[in-house]
Amino acid sequence: MIKNLNPQQAWDFLQSNENGLLIDVRTKMEHLFVGHPPQAIHIAWKEAPDWQLNGRFVENVFQVAGDFNVPILLLCRSGQRSLDAAVLLQQSGFTNLINVTEGFEGTLDENQQRGNLNGWRFAGLPWQQS
Repeated sequence: MIKNLNPQQAWDFLQSNENGLLIDVRTKMEHLFVGHPPQAIHIAWKEAPDWQLNGRFVENVFQVAGDFNVPILLLCRSGQRSLDAAVLLQQSGFTNLINVTEGFEGTLDENQQRGNLNGWRFAGLPWQQS
C-alpha cells in the first residue's frame, strides 16, 4: 500500500525517521533550477527531450535504498509522477512507499499557476536551488 503525506507531514516523517529517503523524481532541470529539498536524492522518472520512462529507475532506487523495506518518500512537481513512480516501485517489491501529495510546486490555481495554493515551497519547508 502506498501512503500519501502532504509536504509538512513528509518533512515531519523525515525528521523522525533517519533511515527514510526522499527521492525527487522530476527532471534534472527541475531539480536543479526550480529547486529541491536539501536532502532529496535525484532519480528522474522521465527525462527530456524524449520523455521516456527511465528504464533503470527501479535499479537506481534500489542502489540508493539497498533494501526493499526502507521508507521511500517520492516527490515531483505536483504529486502525479511521484505516484506513478511509487506504483512501479511497489510492483517491483518495495514495501514502504510514501507519495508526497501536492509535490514541490503544488497544484494549479485558477490562473494555471503553481506555488500559490500548496506544495513543498508554499509550506515554507527547507529547499535550495543550484
